Amino acid sequence: MSSKGKLRKFAEVENFENVLQPSFEEVFKKDFYLKGKWKTEFFKNSNPITLELGCGKGEYTLGLAKLFPKRNFLGIDIKGARIWKGAKEATEKEITNVGFIRSRIDFITSFFERGEIDEIWITFPDPQLKKPLKRLTSSRFLGYYQNVINSSAFIHLKTDSVELFHYTKALADYNKLAVDAFIEDIYQSEHARDEVLSIKTFYEKGWLKEGLKSQYIRFKIDNEQQLNEPPEEESR
Repeated sequence: MSSKGKLRKFAEVENFENVLQPSFEEVFKKDFYLKGKWKTEFFKNSNPITLELGCGKGEYTLGLAKLFPKRNFLGIDIKGARIWKGAKEATEKEITNVGFIRSRIDFITSFFERGEIDEIWITFPDPQLKKPLKRLTSSRFLGYYQNVINSSAFIHLKTDSVELFHYTKALADYNKLAVDAFIEDIYQSEHARDEVLSIKTFYEKGWLKEGLKSQYIRFKIDNEQQLNEPPEEESR
């Protein structure tokens, strides 16, 4: 994308009511003004909130919002030019149960109260092969999630990375987390036509053309549990 295209999108996204772009100073070690108030002040209803982390262009956030109109959906990504696409479509199609936040994922405790989030989706994140603690399913990040989810919340990971997939399963097993689903190849399984799992992002479509598999794991974490990294040999 050209620099002019990015600047145009940055300017346009500033005017979208469904996008919030707080400054670093607003959220670093501070509570965002909507913390604890997303249902009442942003969505103006009492429906459950699903959070997509690293939402990219927002395809999964939007796809889920269309399937579940009685739930609220928030996508978080640090790249404003990516968020623009999902926010623009939601605005044009008047999809009102969707919002986007431009921020770092490790700031989520500044945005949400404990128990405010009912579900988390992580779709095709950077697997961070050389930096385990930067993985969005690492014990470090799961610790952040513990501070915002309720006790019945599922965490979903959909990935093309075999390494991240097996690392996440190893971490779940090592910490005795409740794994509810573990699918090594979605589109070569009985789940290929599942309306939720078959939502495809821009990046997923490209990886499927390259012959990569889409993998999926769903699990829960205890809000009070101390989480630890699995031994390296178990996560391979």
